[in-house]
Amino acid sequence: MRDSVSPQQNHLLAALRAAERGRIYPHLQLVPMPLGKIVHQPSHVLRHVYFPANCIVSMSYVMRDGASAEISVVGREGLVGVALFMGGESTLSRAIVQSAGFAYRITAKRLTQEFHQAGQLQTLLLRYTQALITQMAQTAVCNRHHSVAQQLCRRLLQSLDRLSSSQLSMTQESIANMLGVRREGVTAAAARLQKLGIIRYSRGRLTVLDRPKLERHCCECYTAVKRETDRLARLSLGI
Repeated sequence: MRDSVSPQQNHLLAALRAAERGRIYPHLQLVPMPLGKIVHQPSHVLRHVYFPANCIVSMSYVMRDGASAEISVVGREGLVGVALFMGGESTLSRAIVQSAGFAYRITAKRLTQEFHQAGQLQTLLLRYTQALITQMAQTAVCNRHHSVAQQLCRRLLQSLDRLSSSQLSMTQESIANMLGVRREGVTAAAARLQKLGIIRYSRGRLTVLDRPKLERHCCECYTAVKRETDRLARLSLGI
């Protein structure tokens, strides 16, 4: 499986011109990202930036009592470690692998050196950061104003966009932790979607059977974020 992974699977790395690839690709290290791996903890100094190739990383805030809520999700469209090139070196969020796979890792020093050359990579990373901020803001609105069922639909669609399969490995407990809601609410929402023929759920395996119908049952938050992310991606391809 490792042999089938390439930097081009990550959209940011794939968008680089030949000159930037020549400087960056030799410094990339392919690393496994097993389910549940903690990429970084709150307030810890970041040593690497991760470019997911075929995995998904969940960014969440963890409260003192252990409760948590997801603030963003990162897959092949982006990177984990924005705080490094923004000058913060650490962040209050926790990054944990939500869907296993591989990612390309590069040291903080090498990435920041390339970033401060003010070339194509800097533009790509700043546009991605804008997309990430949009996702975080819309997630906050969604969590406040929309039902658990709508939040679940949004989160499932976000995962589908970052994977090549319609089957997701998610327990109801992990979904509840991501959304910051009670497990009973997720159970009821998943049961309703299954009754409508939109998903099939069994023992931590969730399969989306009807994506168009899933999109119709979702709130506007998913579309708003996807529209802005796609717009910024088109700008990047036109650099």
